[in-house]
Amino acid sequence: MTAWLLLIGAILTEVTATLSLRGALDHPALYAVVVVGYTVSFGFLALVLRQGMGLGIAYGIWAACGVVLTALLSAVLFGEAFTLMKASGIVLIAAGLVSACASFWMRGSSRLSARATR
Repeated sequence: MTAWLLLIGAILTEVTATLSLRGALDHPALYAVVVVGYTVSFGFLALVLRQGMGLGIAYGIWAACGVVLTALLSAVLFGEAFTLMKASGIVLIAAGLVSACASFWMRGSSRLSARATR
């Protein structure tokens, strides 16, 4: 469970940093949020790996969720276009994520906790 909470933290801090990068174009002070956000995000991601989650699963979830959240929030916060093509891409990303993670979810998290104790 800890690995999943850390992964959520990694995703949220990465999305915050990415959105701040766009916001920093108008408000340069946000570059500090960019640097701190990416640093904390990679720190959380490293802790996720230390907890025993596989790199392919952790990075896949982190990257896919980051892309989806950034696309959605940039439309809301910055008025970027949210087209049918973009929505279709998000659906494909989500489908790919579920497909890539299916074997991990089917095995359960018992291997995750076993690796973390090594």
